[in-house]
Amino acid sequence: MRRISAYFIKILVVICSSLLQLNAQDTINIPLRISIGFDVLGPAIYLVQKNTSSFEGYISADINEKYTAVIGAGYSNYEYSQYNYTYLSKGTYLRAGVDINLLKPKKSLGKYWAGISLRYGLSRFTDEVPSFQQDNYWGSAISSIPPGRSWGHLFEVSPGVRTEVLRNFSMGWTVSLRMLLNAGKETDLRPIYSPGFGNSTKRFSAGFNYFIVWNIPYKKIRVITKKEEPEEPEEPEGTQNTNDFENTRVRGNTQKPSGEFP
Repeated sequence: MRRISAYFIKILVVICSSLLQLNAQDTINIPLRISIGFDVLGPAIYLVQKNTSSFEGYISADINEKYTAVIGAGYSNYEYSQYNYTYLSKGTYLRAGVDINLLKPKKSLGKYWAGISLRYGLSRFTDEVPSFQQDNYWGSAISSIPPGRSWGHLFEVSPGVRTEVLRNFSMGWTVSLRMLLNAGKETDLRPIYSPGFGNSTKRFSAGFNYFIVWNIPYKKIRVITKKEEPEEPEEPEGTQNTNDFENTRVRGNTQKPSGEFP
């Protein structure tokens, strides 16, 4: 029984010391949130360029004050025509990765985000050439390429910012820098446009998104912003270091008195 009582007393001492140490440090409460965002730039571009329509959204969950897990999805429909051929591409895409907030907790407060996003993207789409015309010495030939399904793979780095404009509502933008890992077909039959990437005849592409985000707080965490630094004890004035005193006394004893013969 005495051992059990001693054990519980030790636990209470550890808990009390931890609480005292936590209160001695600067801390701040940060809300963790589940967020749902929708890109408003894609539909706006469709009003200007009728040949491209794109819809994209995402859902994310804060892991802590710095890292957020994100998964997004979108749909794209692309059409391109010129004098001798027409090209169509449409399909869906997924992106998954992490957002990294580079702001310190005292600056972000769980409401502001300025950082970088890392994504792996996967697209499933269909492309075709309904008609194309080829002119040669013997005349003109009209043909077509039937629809074919493809998978595209990409990696994306997206710096950006977001800020809370109303309670639990945020707005912000990202600039996407994408690298195509696989276009989905052989080099000679590479698709012209890959949903979620863009012009897939090139290895790199860039994009811009503007998101409206609805935030749902689900938890609060306490973050230490500044740890207490232990103070060094000050030596009283007029005192001398013990080692220095001993060294002086030893040196004094080794000196021989004046007038004394060896």
